Amino acid sequence: MILATICCRGGSKGVPEKNIKLLDGIPLIVHSIRQSQGCSLIQDLIISTDDDRIAQIASEAGAKVPFKRPADLASDTSSKWPVFIHALEFYEKEYGVQVDYLVDLDVTVPLKSPQDIDGAIQLALDHPETEVIITGYEPERNPYFNMMEVRQDGLAEIVKKSETPIVRRQDAPQVYSLSPAAFVIKKSALYNYPHWSKAPCRIYPMPRERAIDIDSNLDFELIEFLMHKKNE
Repeated sequence: MILATICCRGGSKGVPEKNIKLLDGIPLIVHSIRQSQGCSLIQDLIISTDDDRIAQIASEAGAKVPFKRPADLASDTSSKWPVFIHALEFYEKEYGVQVDYLVDLDVTVPLKSPQDIDGAIQLALDHPETEVIITGYEPERNPYFNMMEVRQDGLAEIVKKSETPIVRRQDAPQVYSLSPAAFVIKKSALYNYPHWSKAPCRIYPMPRERAIDIDSNLDFELIEFLMHKKNE
């Protein structure tokens, strides 16, 4: 059983009321709800939020909001891992269903497609020994080639060193920037590991233009521009 979650709090510092801010005339959270509804591999979707306005908008868009997230899981410092466990355990108890995979869809990546989400899920199903699938995109910088860190003595050195210096980007190992478009998590991973990065992971690549993550008003404006350009 594959359960999707959209986990979003009421507070947002970078973009006020980000999760319900209108994007192309639609509340941001509704974009992810519609994308979930377009997936063939997701069997149900629930919203985890502490905010009544988010809950109302999500419910009107056809999503289940079966609980209000506890305050201790809705602070600025709350990790999503216990939020996932809370949502999964509540769902299993409330609906009498055993969940196999949880798929978290981040509201802040509104250009992701149902195909991106289904692709990440299918990768998990094709590799059952892998416990976490994360969406990612090829970055413009590679830590083996053109990224440097500054040491305590003030000198700079390449972030990831290889035995032989890499002189062409094409020769560097493949790396990905992570996008929270979709996290596919095997139920066992939630209890076996304190954090997703400790679990056996694979990357599901997606195009950079669909992986943009909203962290600022500038990101919001960029995504609106891309949406309008696509519509034209």
